[in-house]
Amino acid sequence: MNDELLNRIRKLSQHYAYTSIQMHEAVARKAGLSGTDHKYLGFLMEKGQMTAGELATLTGLTTGAVTGLIDRFEKKDLVKRRFAQDDRRKVIIEPDTDRIMALLVPLYKEFRSKSEQLMASFSDQESEVIEAYFLKAIDIMKETTDQLNDHKL
Repeated sequence: MNDELLNRIRKLSQHYAYTSIQMHEAVARKAGLSGTDHKYLGFLMEKGQMTAGELATLTGLTTGAVTGLIDRFEKKDLVKRRFAQDDRRKVIIEPDTDRIMALLVPLYKEFRSKSEQLMASFSDQESEVIEAYFLKAIDIMKETTDQLNDHKL
């Protein structure tokens, strides 16, 4: 790949990331959340119930920050705290999937529809290239995140 094309793709990737942040911030505001709280709610939706410690590890937040996060979610009836049956010191965070979906789905409805139309416009072969790019890019981001978390600057 020539340098000019590489630079164009790199700039597009950065622009995509910045635009994604802006859109998710706008969705979060409409939902009455901060942008970061909205994304952390996404972790809970994707992974399901987990302990507060697991959420701290997953997000990289301190346990104190996770407590505040859970408090904000609980205040909006988006999660419930419950004690683990085997160890009452352990708190399980349980997302209320129905409430979360009722809050967020309407805000993403048009975006999702347009995104699906866009994806359908690509051939199977093109879609496989896009999928391969995203899978490899995610691996690189996870690797970089792990290295940064393991080697504090």
